[in-house]
Amino acid sequence: MRTISRYISLVCAGMFALSAIAQNGKIKSVEDDYRDFAYVKTSEVLLEVANKGYKSADLFQKLANSFYFRNDMENAAKWYGELFTMNEVIDPEYYFRYALALKGIENYDESDKWMKKFNELKPDDMRGKAFLSKVDYRANIEELSRDDIEVHNLEINTELSDFGTTEYEDGIVFASARGGGRKYRWNEEPYLDLYSVEKTENGFGEVKEIQGKVNTKYHESSAVFSPNGRYMFFTRNNFFKLKYKEDGTGVNRLQLYRATLSEDGTWDEIHKVHFNSEDYSVAHPTLNLTGSRLYFASDMPGTYGQSDIFVVDVNDDGTLGQPENLGSSINTEGQESFPFIDTSGNLFFSSTGFPGLGGLDVFKSEELDQKVASGSNRNFPIENVGKPVNSPADDFGYYENLVTRRVYFSSNREGGKGSDDIYTFEVPECEQLVFGTVQDSKTDELIPNAIVVLFDGKGNEIERKTVGEDAVFEFELDCEMEYLVRGEKETFISDEKRFTTPKKKQELQLQLLLDKDVQEINACDDLAKILDIPIIYFDFDKSNIRYDAEIELQKVLAVLNKYPTMTIDIRSHTDCRGPADYNERLSEKRAKSTRQYLIDNGIAEERLTAKGYGESQLVNDCGCDTAGASGCSEDEHQLNRRSEFIITSINGQSCED
Repeated sequence: MRTISRYISLVCAGMFALSAIAQNGKIKSVEDDYRDFAYVKTSEVLLEVANKGYKSADLFQKLANSFYFRNDMENAAKWYGELFTMNEVIDPEYYFRYALALKGIENYDESDKWMKKFNELKPDDMRGKAFLSKVDYRANIEELSRDDIEVHNLEINTELSDFGTTEYEDGIVFASARGGGRKYRWNEEPYLDLYSVEKTENGFGEVKEIQGKVNTKYHESSAVFSPNGRYMFFTRNNFFKLKYKEDGTGVNRLQLYRATLSEDGTWDEIHKVHFNSEDYSVAHPTLNLTGSRLYFASDMPGTYGQSDIFVVDVNDDGTLGQPENLGSSINTEGQESFPFIDTSGNLFFSSTGFPGLGGLDVFKSEELDQKVASGSNRNFPIENVGKPVNSPADDFGYYENLVTRRVYFSSNREGGKGSDDIYTFEVPECEQLVFGTVQDSKTDELIPNAIVVLFDGKGNEIERKTVGEDAVFEFELDCEMEYLVRGEKETFISDEKRFTTPKKKQELQLQLLLDKDVQEINACDDLAKILDIPIIYFDFDKSNIRYDAEIELQKVLAVLNKYPTMTIDIRSHTDCRGPADYNERLSEKRAKSTRQYLIDNGIAEERLTAKGYGESQLVNDCGCDTAGASGCSEDEHQLNRRSEFIITSINGQSCED
């Protein structure tokens, strides 16, 4: 982005002290150009000086900045690298710029190193904190990226700067430097004006300058229209009623203006908004669905960084209330700009302060406008919108029509026609499919005729299906929604899976694994295995029933009560560690303690027998008199510390039969 779109951040650059270098008068000769953001000329002169072998921190700072603010990140990274070879005390902001420049050439690993150094020098800076909170930001961005979208460079783009799109009536309005006339010293392109173009069946018609008194000989950009079409808010240099004004440092700031639609279709009656100032910039407006709130970017007092996103109420007559900063969830010490509120109240904005792919990245905060309206706390979660909108270059000016699914955004990425270009795409219909099988959790056998029910995230049933012999189910779903899928079958315990669909096409495969709720019980079966009872734990060297063991014994108690003819033999085992006679006595006490618990809870004593076997019936090779015992893990020894509840008889069937 090489025009008005980065002007706010450039104000800060223009404030740097320009110390003299005695041996090089050429550096002083470009100070005026540097202060006026004429970076094309500055970089040429400074590059000539540096190529002659002159070295100084001041020289490398100016040279690197000249490339950085022109978004030539390859040369910016080169000269910031030279700056850090000078072994001088350097403002931490240069660490951040170097990291961002390295991102611009996709050297992410090296960029991350310098971001960590930046955080060490400024641990309270929100940009460093945001980086440390998502050190895996690249993987996160990849997850949020879409490979089913193909962006198109608009046919109306020129070799100059075109950016900042909004839909209006049957076309779009955007800013462009195509008008000719006097040139802006910073990039040697003509000043920006606002243009409109109608959509046609084959693309776009003729590009026309917007009619009325909006455009001047200075910059205009970033228009937004009220829902009733009566007002237009837009950005312009501080130039009003033919008066061009600068702040105390000689910088002409950006201001926000409102135009009114005349009966003849032209935009006239230009008014400044009341919080414009000669001392700070106000720019890039966007309105919510009802036109009751306007969001914009500014570096006014109270700003966290180079520019922040603010919100202000809009009165019925088009006048504005008092601006309010959106806070540190959205704004950082970096640059936040180009806000856009879609018709669902989601905020999109561009930022250099949060982890991204390089330059300005586009971020999203869902339902922010509703949260602002409710006066809730200012904790607005954000996420990077990913590729293909974001790239290593500057990506900004996001606009989306949720009805037509048409998106416009601006970028100075490689492959464009000019310095900034407008790109577009149509969001593909989001096709989501969840499918899978219903199976037995123990045997993996298919469970035909099971019922699979689809619920929304709030538990409301959406659809149900009965699976066939292949036990397969599938549902078509919406994007970015929470769902729950539950499998059910008589004599089985249900299984369910909860998930949230992404915003891009996906096929999700699930296994619904059902546990048998009714199992056949025969003599000689072990209730511990049937009821999935783990070890009955006792405190070390004790035989009294612990609370966690009592919970498991309640399962045995329930089965004994349900089957009054059932008798069981309680068998307690230990591992090999400790004297064998001690283990046998301890296990005997534990078996009898278990039996007594069941008797105390109403089971006739003649239905229960109990015996301790100590270490005499190990289930593996972890006997202490074997060579392999010393290599056994704790888990392997634990397999031997078990309790068994063997059914000795049931319904006239005996284990001895």
